[in-house]
Amino acid sequence: MFACCRFSRVMSSALSLALILIVPSAILLAYNNSRWGAGYFPNVELTTQDGQVVHFYSDLIKNKIVVIDLIYTHCVDACPLETARLAQVQQMLGDRVGKDVFFYSITIDPKRDTPKVLKDYAEKYHAGPGWLFLTGKKEDIDLLSKRIGLYSNPNPRNRDGHIAAVLIGNEATGQWMRNSATDNPRFLAVMIGDWLNSWKNSNAANRSNYAEATPLKIKDQGQYIFATHCAACHSIGYGDRIGPDLLGVTATRHRAWLARFITVPDQVIAEGDPIAQGLFDKYKQVRMPNLRLANEDVNALINFLAAQGAAHSNAAQTAAHRESAQPATAAVMPITRRP
Repeated sequence: MFACCRFSRVMSSALSLALILIVPSAILLAYNNSRWGAGYFPNVELTTQDGQVVHFYSDLIKNKIVVIDLIYTHCVDACPLETARLAQVQQMLGDRVGKDVFFYSITIDPKRDTPKVLKDYAEKYHAGPGWLFLTGKKEDIDLLSKRIGLYSNPNPRNRDGHIAAVLIGNEATGQWMRNSATDNPRFLAVMIGDWLNSWKNSNAANRSNYAEATPLKIKDQGQYIFATHCAACHSIGYGDRIGPDLLGVTATRHRAWLARFITVPDQVIAEGDPIAQGLFDKYKQVRMPNLRLANEDVNALINFLAAQGAAHSNAAQTAAHRESAQPATAAVMPITRRP
């Protein structure tokens, strides 16, 4: 069934942009601020998924537009959707990734996440050229995480172990901001691909006021949950992606099983459930994180999937009925004239 999702609440792209502009935690820095250069970022050694040793500042971020997040491969919460979301953004940016935009996912568990483990993880999410998965010494990664504003203090009540955030920056201009790593992929792609290059020439007089924005009208809660939490890994009727196509899933799985698997997928797999384990193995052991969704959200999501399956089935039946109702065309024998 599901390979990955992530809990969050309603936030439009406009609201995200407003927060970037006004909230200090967004880490928006002034243009061409020389403070945020070689004297600030540690030039620690890291190792890529291909075993290449690189230095963080001089090799990875100097004079580049970069996207940086923290992950670990056995994460059961944010990382799967975080990585899947960046895979969507990578696809939207196309061949710019690796040329003028560079993605870096740094493990916070270097003891387990060897280059080989990271390479396998990258392949599961179809990471392309220009996206490096990096490991190194634990003390160096902790220092680096603190400097880039993504460090989380150890908290036994938070099993995830880190913030689902991404740092986006242009080292040459000194523009840096932190944003949710699970935000709308189109919004992230615009911020990475356009905003970082256009900020210098922006015209404040032409900026829209968020107060004038049209309120969001969310008609279907289940559709919203699918779009924001599940679409990074699944489609409905368009084939498998990182996880399976979910068209018809409510007809092939019992509702009670679906509800429990969506609610606590890690527990279901740990219990050895044969269906969950079979899907886990089939889809390259990509983990579906525990979303901590409320019961009403789970029910709304299942209802939406059921409605999509029913609509597809009805459309197929209607098409078949129309085809069968077409009058048969009689065969016309050619007339042969005698000489």
